[in-house]
Amino acid sequence: MTMRVHIATDHAAFELKQHLVVELQADGFDVVDHGAGTLDPADDYPPLMIACAEAVVADPGSLGIVLGGSGNGEQIAANKVPGVRAALAYNVDTARLAREHNDANVVALGGRMQSLEEGHAIVRAFLDTPFSNGERHARRIAMIAEYENGGRAAAEVLEDR
Repeated sequence: MTMRVHIATDHAAFELKQHLVVELQADGFDVVDHGAGTLDPADDYPPLMIACAEAVVADPGSLGIVLGGSGNGEQIAANKVPGVRAALAYNVDTARLAREHNDANVVALGGRMQSLEEGHAIVRAFLDTPFSNGERHARRIAMIAEYENGGRAAAEVLEDR
């Protein structure tokens, strides 16, 4: 079964997105491009990142890639979508750990932070790494999900200890 990968960018990482779409398709991934469709220096990233993040949540088993100048704002925007765990990755190790320990379903990269080839390597590490299912990691993710779904605040959990 081919993994579906949702991807979005603003102008700042347009070249990286174009490169990743071609490379990931060649690698055998089913890539869904959520824009930007053209290079527009005046575009705004939040709607693009949110659309991509919503698509990941609506498409179980898929993963997402959000791109911008640094990846910071894009990660923040994606994380506003319930069910998204977006992680900023700046090298192969942080991408791998985002999947292994945090079961991240979206990775954020900065188009101005690495070469196109390094960006591809970071994304591949993210896409190729499974969640470890380690008990402590699963417990922590469950805590985040509980809060996200209207559960108890962290302070209340600490009071119980």
